[in-house]
Amino acid sequence: MPNVMHDAQPTVVRVRPEKAMATSQRLPYFVGISAGTAGATGLSMYMVVVPPGGHAEPHYHADYETAIYMLEGRVETRYGPGLQESVITEAGDFLFIPPGIPHQPFNLDQHVAARAIVARNQADEHERVVPYDPGAESRSREEGQQ
Repeated sequence: MPNVMHDAQPTVVRVRPEKAMATSQRLPYFVGISAGTAGATGLSMYMVVVPPGGHAEPHYHADYETAIYMLEGRVETRYGPGLQESVITEAGDFLFIPPGIPHQPFNLDQHVAARAIVARNQADEHERVVPYDPGAESRSREEGQQ
């Protein structure tokens, strides 16, 4: 990690992640720019790897936006209430996820990892992820009809 001097004058910082960080989504994240690595105050940037046939846990981010740029692979992102909607992204595509939108990415390739750059408008390298149960909404509707 670079030597970030928080009391000194801001400066340009180069970061080369040495290892993946474990996340609550169960995907390897390589932290690039964050408060901890570069002294950032309003954004963070990572590389995420979705293993062959792998997926993240269903979740949402309550208080920040997420932008994704696909480097390699094909990912289906299921999103919205009950994860009923879907979009497929592949190398060269950008994807924007507003705060509070439940989502879950799935790598569509069983043999090749998908890689993407993720940027957020919050600087903490530790994600603030809220787990999401896609079946909870349909269960509460069913209970309300009884």
